[in-house]
Amino acid sequence: MLHVTCDLCGKDLRPGDDRRYVVRIEVFAAQDENALVEDDLDEDHVEALHDLLLDEECSGEVADDAARKQFRFDMCPNCCKKFKKDPLNREAMLHFNFSAN
Repeated sequence: MLHVTCDLCGKDLRPGDDRRYVVRIEVFAAQDENALVEDDLDEDHVEALHDLLLDEECSGEVADDAARKQFRFDMCPNCCKKFKKDPLNREAMLHFNFSAN
């Protein structure tokens, strides 16, 4: 039997008994595809690609700017509703209370 819990509140979500939601987030470096400069035309792209592939083979990693990262979260109906209302949780950032030391 598949065991699923809400990734925000930890509530057990039983298949068939509870509705659950899946949130997928993908993070990647933004590039302005229309920005073409003179240096782009002069660069040897085959050589640059070759160098990039060699660097990846040696290090086993892709540069952070170029890497894509995907996230998947299971949520209960209440947490999903809160997430859709404020996906970046900005409301919580506004309610910090610092002591007057």
